[in-house]
Amino acid sequence: MSAEANAAHHAGPTPTEYIQHHLQHLQKNFSFESVKQTSIVDFSVFNLDSLVFSIVLGVLGCWVLWLAARRATSGVPGRFQALVEILAEGVENQAKGVIHNAQSRKLISPLALTVAVWIFLMNFMDMIPVDLLPGIWHSAGPALGFKDYLRVVPTADLSTTLGLSTSVLFVCLVYNVKIKGVGGWAHELIAAPFGDKWFLYPVNFLMQVIEYVAKTVSHGMRLFGNMFAGELVFMLIALMGGVWAFQFNPVSGGFWLGVGHVVAGTVWTLFHILVITLQAFIFMMLTLIYTGQAHDAH
Repeated sequence: MSAEANAAHHAGPTPTEYIQHHLQHLQKNFSFESVKQTSIVDFSVFNLDSLVFSIVLGVLGCWVLWLAARRATSGVPGRFQALVEILAEGVENQAKGVIHNAQSRKLISPLALTVAVWIFLMNFMDMIPVDLLPGIWHSAGPALGFKDYLRVVPTADLSTTLGLSTSVLFVCLVYNVKIKGVGGWAHELIAAPFGDKWFLYPVNFLMQVIEYVAKTVSHGMRLFGNMFAGELVFMLIALMGGVWAFQFNPVSGGFWLGVGHVVAGTVWTLFHILVITLQAFIFMMLTLIYTGQAHDAH
């Protein structure tokens, strides 16, 4: 190895290489040859990091809600119980505004609360220092036979957010059939929004399909876009700290680069707490709105 190559090796990755590495998922390819031969899209590749973190955080969120219900008392509530009660009452009040069927709210309100808590926990993974968990996995992953890629924010993965929005679509379809019946919903698909005329049936059906697809895609893309952007900003801020650490020189301005890293990291973290909370709330509200629309007749 030449002196220049050796110096480059010890200097670490370039900013582009650093970001590209952090945007790679820990993936597992399950070989389903029959599926590969008949499908344009390869569904045999799974983002293991998104799956593991989302499942673990989902279990954690359910455990927290279960613990609050188990500890609930009729007397003066503690801080933990009061917080969960405030969240539950807030979701229930929002549900009452868009879902007028009290029987449906018995399932949809807890579902919306669970979704909000789950997404908040997944979003909150963005608060963990960028290189902390990937740095640990860099040593453990190859030893276990995996690559050292690791992304810890499940909602910065489009497959996760579209999976969530598709699940909401499935709930909406179930309530369409449950509330309106198969015949009533089928008639709505061809009679709305332009009217119950036979020559408008194809147009109405096409518009209904477009509406369902657009709502599902936008529901998932909104959450993904915000979380991906936030994750990318944290990477850029981490790069400032990396340059300051490895090329510190007070004369050349390295000191001020370090100050900028601390200030930018602090400001963005405080702002991002609002972002992750707001995104969880928006996803929850859209879930309520879309399921509420499934109860309305056109």
